[in-house]
Parts: sequence; structure tokens; C-alpha cells
Amino acid sequence: MTVGNKAGYKMEFNFAELPVAGPMQRSLAVVFTAQSRRWKSHSTARTSWKKLMIFARFLSGLDQPPQDLDELTAAMLKRWRAQHVATNTGKVTLSSVRTLLQRDPRLGRGPVAEELACRVPKPTPSKQSYDEPDRERVVLAAQRQFRAARLRIRENTELLERWRSGQLSADSREWHLGQILDHLARTGDVPRTVQGGVKNRRLLGRTTGVELLWGRLFLTRGELTALAVLLTDRFGWNLSVYDRMPTPTRAPSVGETTTVTYQVQVEKRRVGGGRWFSTENISDSGADSPGRLITQAIEATAHGRALAARLAPGHGLLMTARTHRVGVEEKDLDRPRPVGPLVFGVSMTDGKSWANSHQLGGSPFQRTRRTTVTREGRPLQHSRGTHESVYVLPDQRVQRAAQGVIADGADEALQQARNSVFGGHVRQTPDPRHLETATADCADEESGPWPAPDGGCGADFLLCLACPNAHVHPGHHARLAHLHQRLQSLRSALPDQAWNKHWRDHLLRLEDLRDDNQKVGPAAWNAALAQVSDADRTLIDLLLEGVLAP
Repeated sequence: MTVGNKAGYKMEFNFAELPVAGPMQRSLAVVFTAQSRRWKSHSTARTSWKKLMIFARFLSGLDQPPQDLDELTAAMLKRWRAQHVATNTGKVTLSSVRTLLQRDPRLGRGPVAEELACRVPKPTPSKQSYDEPDRERVVLAAQRQFRAARLRIRENTELLERWRSGQLSADSREWHLGQILDHLARTGDVPRTVQGGVKNRRLLGRTTGVELLWGRLFLTRGELTALAVLLTDRFGWNLSVYDRMPTPTRAPSVGETTTVTYQVQVEKRRVGGGRWFSTENISDSGADSPGRLITQAIEATAHGRALAARLAPGHGLLMTARTHRVGVEEKDLDRPRPVGPLVFGVSMTDGKSWANSHQLGGSPFQRTRRTTVTREGRPLQHSRGTHESVYVLPDQRVQRAAQGVIADGADEALQQARNSVFGGHVRQTPDPRHLETATADCADEESGPWPAPDGGCGADFLLCLACPNAHVHPGHHARLAHLHQRLQSLRSALPDQAWNKHWRDHLLRLEDLRDDNQKVGPAAWNAALAQVSDADRTLIDLLLEGVLAP
């Protein structure tokens, strides 16, 4: 029999391959065909077929194998259940086969029907959410890879636009490179010789990395996977969403110049017919807003999407990458077909390859999604019951947080906490007797914990936030909130060791001020972000560049 997926591709299943008698093969083909009318993907059909094959092998191993379904007995089904109910894989197999067998009217009554009606326990979720250090490791790896790719594509795009607008001197190095980029944007590859070698090798760079070839304008599959990891961490979308996500559109706005709101269409195939799609409105209002990642995704995939639209008019998928292996067909017919040198979406194989390349030990998507769902504390693309039973209750991180267990090494944690909290005082008004610094007001620079050899205070201005003589009032809030944003942006640009050494404790002290309602609190902090002045930005730039160091 043949099963078609949503895209119209066919997959055949030969029931003569089942190791059971002919009448049993025909009966199993009937119930499989009846069940397949509800399927929209080959992966569902393939999974059900594998479970049915396991059942057929079980029957063939009995002392007296039944010739047809009406010869099944309750004892056989009890034995079948006992072999599989103890494992997660076995529970899924039992449930799948039971659904098929219940479609045969001959099994609708008697002891066999009663045995089929027995509840199959749900599998115990094997995936756990990430602890925060593990999550940071995954997210930072994705941020660094995608950020480097986005900046590379932006730089080459700017050069291409200057070439197309005639801003470059003819026959200059940049002009020739712009000409190559125009060819790359139109064809998906740099100019090549008849034998397939790269022309202009000296101009492009002698290394063999694709970043200096077609990667100048297109994401690689690994970079697209990194983008998907970041989207999953931010929004909790399923991996399958990325295969068919249309390019987000801008929602209408009235009088809004600084905020862009995107309408993102999310496909949820398991929900059921007529309810597959939902639209999420996501706004880009600044560096820390959820929509900023959507803006960056649109920017990084622009050339890929434009090329796809030229090669296949009407093609408008967001998650587009240029493949190394041009002409190799995607074996999974449930996924989008390649268009020329372009591929779309992210496969499970992509996730595993990406994790291996970053030494992360397994595809991060399920665990990242679980982490996001438990962090958000609400259902994302699933029901409230699934949220509680599958995501929240079995999760060890949630359990630990609910139990309030304090880990061993409390003394060390206490010392670290002391180093990472605001050490001064919070006031509502400034004191004219205090000396103003770049980050706070100082009550007494002579008695600070970091005295200078020639008297006074020798501390960096960032250390003011750790000093008991520091006083913070509302006049500092906007400046400190802007400093917090700048330190966060450094995190994805620097190696872990360098960032932790120079900036980690300063960021934690700012977050202590932000999150504690007895100090500044989230509401006042967020309000202060809208009040950042040019003077604040200039001062923070000087501070981070070391110009204000003692």
C-alpha cells in the first residue's frame, strides 16, 4: 500500500515482507490502510510500520503463530504486553500496535478486546531541561557562530550594494570583489573554471573555507542550525517548525518609528486539521527585545531567500542556507525540497552534527525547548495538560527548584554571592556631600576597600558598585541600565574565560540592583532604559574602553 504526505510524495509499504501468514498480512494491511488516512507525513507512517514489524516478528516467534487476527488470544496479547511495558520504547510500540488492532471489528469484543482496552502507561520523558551553565554553553556557542556569520554577510552585502550603486572606483580591488559578489548573489556561487576550480582565488583568499567563497552572502547549514538554536531558546518552537516557516511579515503600525512588530506564522502539525497554524506577533524594540533575533534572521537569510525566489517563484521560507553538497536530494520527503544550491529548515541530523562540532554531546533542540518551556512557565505549542505532565512535573530542574534544595559548597556560594551583589546603599535623592563617580556617588573615597598607594581610592569605577561607600539614586538608573545592556552584548563577543574574568561580577552586581525590589527593582529599571541620554552612552563607552581607569 502507498501513503502520501502533505507535499504529495508517496511512500510504499510491502506487507509481504511481514514474517506472518498471508491472511494475517492482508488483515494488517487493512487496518494499516484505515489508520493511514489520518497521516500527513511519511515519518508517522514509517514509525507505525516499524512497530507493526516488531509485532509481526513477535507473532512469528510463538509456538503456534496465529494465521489471522481472529486467532489472536488474550494470552498472546498479555505476553506481548509483558515484553514491552517496562521501557519507554516498548510503551510507544504497545500504544501504536493497539491503535491498529482496534480497527479490526473481529477484535471488538471478548477477552482480546478487554486486553486491548488495558491502559498503556505513558512513556517517562527521558530528556531533561538544561541547568543554567549548560544552557549558557549551548546558547553562547550558537550566538558566536551566528553573530560571526551575520557580520560576515552584512559586510559583504554593504560592499555589493556600493558596487551596484556605482560608488566604487573601476578596476579597484573592491570593484572586482563587488563584481564577484553580484555573480554570487545571482547564481549562488562564485565564478568557476570549466573544471570547477575557483576563479580569482587570490582576490577571494587562498584558504579553502566557504566563508571566503559562497559563504560571503549565504549561511552554511551549521550557521542556520545555530540560528535555529537561538530561536528555540527564545521562543520554544519545535524543530519541525523551521522547515516550513514563511518569512515573517511586518504588522501594520501607526506612528511607530522605533519598534517593528513581525507577524510570524508557526505550524503545529500535531494539533489537527484546521488548527495547524497560529500567528505570533513579535516586536523588535531594541537589543534585548525578542524581535531583534527575527530582524537578524531576516537580514542573514536575505540573499538566500532572494535567490530561492528567483529559482522557484513563490518560494518564501525564512530558514534558508547554502549547502556544500549541491545536487544531493533530501531523502526525507517530509522536508522541503532543495532549490538549486539552497536547502531549507533544520533536520535532526543537522542538530546532531552541530552539537558534535561544538562538543556538546547530542542535538540541543529538545532540551533547549524543554528549558524554554519550564523557564516561561506556560504552554508553548502544546496543551496545559501536556505542559504539566510532560514538561513540568518530570523535569529534575523544576523539581530541584520546587524543593528548595541547597547544593553542597554553600560557603563558596556565599562568598561568590557577596562578590556579585551591590555592596553600597540605595537612596531616593542625592547627597550634596557625596562625590559623583561614573557609576555611583561616593561617601568617602579615603576609607574604601581599594586604597591607592598615594592616598584616596584606587578602584576602577566599575568596582564602585561593590563598595560600601557607594550610593545609588534615580539619577544613576538610566546610566546603569545602559551599562547592563553593554555588558550583556560583550558576552557573546568574547571567550568565556576573558568575559568571566573582566565583566562577570560587574554584570551580576547590576542584575542584583535590577532584580531586587528593595533596591531599584525591575519596574524602575525598565523605565530607566527609556531615559538613557547621549551623555550616559558616551560615559559608558569611555568606561568600557578603559579611558576612565585610575
